Amino acid sequence: MRRNGPLALVFHALFAIFMLAPLAIVCLVAFTPEGYLSLPTRGPSLRWFRAIFAYPEFLRAFNTSLWLAALSSTVTVAIAVPAALAIARYRFPGREAITALFMSPLMVPHVVLGIAFLRFFSQIGLSGTFTGLVLSHVIVILPFALRLVLAASYGIDRRIEHAAISLGADPMTVFRRVTLPLILPGVVSGWLLSAINSFDEVTMTVFIASPATTTLPVRMFLYIQDNIDPLIAAVSACLVALTAALLFALDRLYGLDRLFVGSGKG
Repeated sequence: MRRNGPLALVFHALFAIFMLAPLAIVCLVAFTPEGYLSLPTRGPSLRWFRAIFAYPEFLRAFNTSLWLAALSSTVTVAIAVPAALAIARYRFPGREAITALFMSPLMVPHVVLGIAFLRFFSQIGLSGTFTGLVLSHVIVILPFALRLVLAASYGIDRRIEHAAISLGADPMTVFRRVTLPLILPGVVSGWLLSAINSFDEVTMTVFIASPATTTLPVRMFLYIQDNIDPLIAAVSACLVALTAALLFALDRLYGLDRLFVGSGKG
């Protein structure tokens, strides 16, 4: 196997530093004892992490974002699984058009989607509601889940399902005991990617969120409009730590290589 040369290793190292440096700087600023944005020159302090609990709006917004991400990604995967299986297995009129329709939110700017959803939900009485927020997020994150489930669906050996049917298994049993385990890496990674995109979405959400359904990214956006202090850096550092802990737990319990790439075993 060909090994990377010194220039390639240097390039990869510089690229990794370029990608990780902003996160590192944000985390360092979060530990500053000063009342303004600066690196912790006088020693680290937990002042701004304690300050988070003095703003219950951030905690309520975090809870809203968590429920919104979990619910919208679950609904998205429930739609993506049958859609991906149908697209991957069958050739029918309008197949390409349906695929393009599912993927179309990727081509529309989120600002345009936000204005469109605001107008539409105002007409049907869902403006500012959690239901409207879930519906809009499902539409936006559906392409991410569909792509990963579709990739897993194309790799299924249909002979395994045919063997189960020949042994007397009904269609529901075949799906639950054979098909779903085979596409599980795509389903789980699709759910995770959808949840991450839903949790981080701010451009569209700022148009349709109400004071009762404000998500954490929107709350952070509104906060930095009127304040310049390290509180947002502390919130961001908590989110980075939470994401890192989640990825570490998934790697220990399931394996990130199986999650995002799939098992290489037949």
